[in-house]
Amino acid sequence: MSRAFGAVPLVDISGLYADEPAQRRATAEQLGKAAREVGFLYVAGHDVPGERIAELQRKAAEFFAQPMAAKMACYIGRSVNHSGYVPEGEEVFASGKIDKKEAFDVGLDYHGEDRRPLLGPNLWPELPGFQEAATRYYAAVADLARRLFAGFALALGLPEDHFEALRKAPPSQLRLIHYPFDPHAEPDQQGIGAHTDYECFTILYGTAPGLEVLNGAGEWIDAPPVPGAFVVNIGDMLEAMSNGEFVATSHRVRKVAEERYAFPFFATCDYDTVVEPLPQFVGAERPAAYPPIVSGAHLLAQTAQTFAYLKARCANGELVLPEDARGLSSFGQEARQAEVAR
Repeated sequence: MSRAFGAVPLVDISGLYADEPAQRRATAEQLGKAAREVGFLYVAGHDVPGERIAELQRKAAEFFAQPMAAKMACYIGRSVNHSGYVPEGEEVFASGKIDKKEAFDVGLDYHGEDRRPLLGPNLWPELPGFQEAATRYYAAVADLARRLFAGFALALGLPEDHFEALRKAPPSQLRLIHYPFDPHAEPDQQGIGAHTDYECFTILYGTAPGLEVLNGAGEWIDAPPVPGAFVVNIGDMLEAMSNGEFVATSHRVRKVAEERYAFPFFATCDYDTVVEPLPQFVGAERPAAYPPIVSGAHLLAQTAQTFAYLKARCANGELVLPEDARGLSSFGQEARQAEVAR
């Protein structure tokens, strides 16, 4: 499959909410087609209230408009679960270029005893209403993720509830990203560098154009906002489970022509979930292309290779990555094209 697509498809997922299994399966087939051919899609017909999105956007704008000292009071390096403010230059992808963006990361606000490096209580700013807005949005989009997990399970030939047992307390992350408009920025200034997402899939709401998706021909395809729809893209975990049939498509944000906010929710499985190709996608003529990986360990390893504060912890021995940790850009089209180049 060349995956030389020229546009991102739109799928109405209202059928996933239907009582009739046939309707849910028909919608799942559309999800699977987009996951195989593109790795990106718009989803309409969801049940996330518009007021939840508007509320989060207002609070994000308030937070990022604060002085730097106020934002750095909740710097992500002070957190126990990788939550908090991410200043420009903190996160750097494989290209080594500095992104023109700042962010605030929110995880599952977990207070259980079995905490992990990415699973624990959130670090919140002292901004009235911010925590409440982020928490309400997180809950709404997490419900949407649950529907999509069921749809992708059907698309993979699995029972509809397959992922439920793997998602008791997943370290799914919500990011509030601010891309400021800088008329004096260099033409090649990126909003965020090319990468794949580490988790199962991402649910994104963006306020302005800038997102681009890499097709199988090596061309960057625009994915502008579609009113009433989210962008959903396949991540590393679903690519591995499907043995490459679903693809974690590389994407980036180019230099923005106007101020842009983006709210990606990275839907994943529980920290200790072992991810490997499913039996139905492996055979004599199609060997397993991905070794077993632990979901949370992979997420931590990828994150630790891009965030400055985690790199520092690795350098001083405070944090040790697994011996089998994958390098950046080891999934999706970037990995395929690098292999072809060799």
